[in-house]
Amino acid sequence: MIVWGIFIAFIILFLALDLGVFNRTPHVIKTKEAAIWTTVWVTLALGFSGVIYWLFKDGLVENPTNLAPDVAVLKYITGYLIELSLSIDNVFVIAVIFSSFAIPQKYQHEVLFYGILGAIVFRALMIFFGVALINKFDWIIYVFGAFLLFTAFRMLTHKESEFDPKKSKMFRFMKKLFPVSYKMDGDKFFIKRMGVKAATPLFVALIIIELTDILFALDSIPAILAITADPFIVFSSNILAILGLRSMYFLISRMLTKFRYINYSLVVILAFVGVKMILSHNVEIPEWLSLGVIGVSLASGIIASVVIPDPNPPAIEEN
Repeated sequence: MIVWGIFIAFIILFLALDLGVFNRTPHVIKTKEAAIWTTVWVTLALGFSGVIYWLFKDGLVENPTNLAPDVAVLKYITGYLIELSLSIDNVFVIAVIFSSFAIPQKYQHEVLFYGILGAIVFRALMIFFGVALINKFDWIIYVFGAFLLFTAFRMLTHKESEFDPKKSKMFRFMKKLFPVSYKMDGDKFFIKRMGVKAATPLFVALIIIELTDILFALDSIPAILAITADPFIVFSSNILAILGLRSMYFLISRMLTKFRYINYSLVVILAFVGVKMILSHNVEIPEWLSLGVIGVSLASGIIASVVIPDPNPPAIEEN
């Protein structure tokens, strides 16, 4: 438990420095700044694999699945890359939410910051119950595997461009709970409107992002549990990937239209993990193969997006 406490304390420290020091004043996150922070978070996450090796080598953390240090590192990196790759789909939805509610760019980082806090809490609970279910009921892994296959199929056939936050059930439900204003007032989440306290678009966007993250976690948590049921590896790989989501959003949200085929990469990854879960009791798929599938799938999606001409290129506006 000491290791868990130290890890969570460092996460809280990083978040405090993020909002209290580096992003104290709301500002537009430029591509260069986003690239620097993305590099920092990815380097930190990959460097943490050395900590994983040390913890498991010296027995400083509970090891309920009896993992060797090198195997623990492979499972950590694989879980981290799965969560990072699935976050790409999350980035698209966040971009649609911000656009729909006309959230100014200089306030988007603050919304994502508070969204991360909620995501950490919800995912911690989901990981705890997910690990408990797998350890108690062996057959639940088949349910998770089938769910991931269904999710892959739905992702293949579902058009994300049809998502409209203002027409969603979540938004309609929120309007029933409290008054909603369509006017912004700086970075305030609530304002007084004719004597009534109303939520601003900033707060509405935050809540919808929180709720959609829970839906995305229903995919990503089982996907990581397919790699390992070790709670510390699952939690640390998931949280470190989520912490890098904000800078990743500002880095790739402007380039989403260029990566037209990345969605197919995510379909392959989810389908592979689903099959791995279903076969887990009969066939042991090595971690290097899982890493290879993730890497090849993402690379193929990016290369295909660059090489294959866009059949519907965006119109060039005339000055």
